[in-house]
Amino acid sequence: MSNDMERRLVDSVALQAYLAQHLPLVDADTALQIERIRGGHSNETFFVSSGSQQFVLRRPPYGPLLPTAHDVGREYRVLQSLADTPVPVPRPLLYCEDIKVIGAPFYLMERIPGIAIRDTLPPAFEQDIQSRAGIGEALIDALVELHKVDWQQVGLAGFGKPQGYLARQLRRWTGQLDASRSRAIPDLDAVTVWLQEHLPESHEATIVHGDYRLDNALMAPEPPARVLAIVDWEMSTLGDPLADLGYLLSFWREANDPPFSLDASWQITGLPGFSNRADLVQRYRERTDRKVEHLDFYIALAIWKLAILLEGSYKRYLAGTTDDPFFPVLEQGVPALAKRALSVCHGEMKFLP
Repeated sequence: MSNDMERRLVDSVALQAYLAQHLPLVDADTALQIERIRGGHSNETFFVSSGSQQFVLRRPPYGPLLPTAHDVGREYRVLQSLADTPVPVPRPLLYCEDIKVIGAPFYLMERIPGIAIRDTLPPAFEQDIQSRAGIGEALIDALVELHKVDWQQVGLAGFGKPQGYLARQLRRWTGQLDASRSRAIPDLDAVTVWLQEHLPESHEATIVHGDYRLDNALMAPEPPARVLAIVDWEMSTLGDPLADLGYLLSFWREANDPPFSLDASWQITGLPGFSNRADLVQRYRERTDRKVEHLDFYIALAIWKLAILLEGSYKRYLAGTTDDPFFPVLEQGVPALAKRALSVCHGEMKFLP
């Protein structure tokens, strides 16, 4: 690993000793190869290799954290519960809550040879425009499988409270906003008020991923589009399934949408060939027989939560506890997100026909 922050995040010698003792796949005499993955901006992700064996390690970011945020133990539990269901997930291998090993709890899972689509398409999809619609369809189909899982049967009773999810989300994230504040963002406060005033009744509870979007799915590199694994489960719980649909739609750009450039990954679904948002909603409706309504609330909620999460990251950046090169962009990016969420509240953005 290349810098002081990376060495603070994972002590390779201590990790080697621990894995050699607890994971038979790791050779005690072969030095680990560790590579930090920069795709996400929340929990830290590393590729870990021991000889021919390849794993993924997840741990919280360095420094002071928001209460209840970055709980890798929850990630590990939900992956364990979903491992033998039709939901595509990496198989979890080991969880360590002893912070003396690398300075924080962590877990290891198998490495899936898929591609996280962010700002560029895999070459096969770049060349075949007709294949791109399958990407959105595969994402919806994987989401439907997740929402079909009987959470009690797979051992997730107590993973979250199945009733009152939306009201709890508003309370929890309003608290997170207060903990994240380093400046005034009036639009974010206006969205908070709008959400409180437009709270719908929740649907029957399902497992909710909480951060369901294109780049949190590892896709097969060639058509037909297939989701090989859904990753980044740190915000998962039990709750209203439409929260996941709204989150996916909040990132799903169409060609005629107003400009928004916080992250290049928000642009890619506006390319020719991708399904539009109405197509995705219709596919979800057909496969779940679930009533889909109040999408403006769910989409505004998704953008509001992301803005609060990133404001917490911006506060960590100001405190000097993160070296993520994305975080300086948040000085303007979080207010832009807040403005976007408020435009959804006011009906200024079109998400459905």
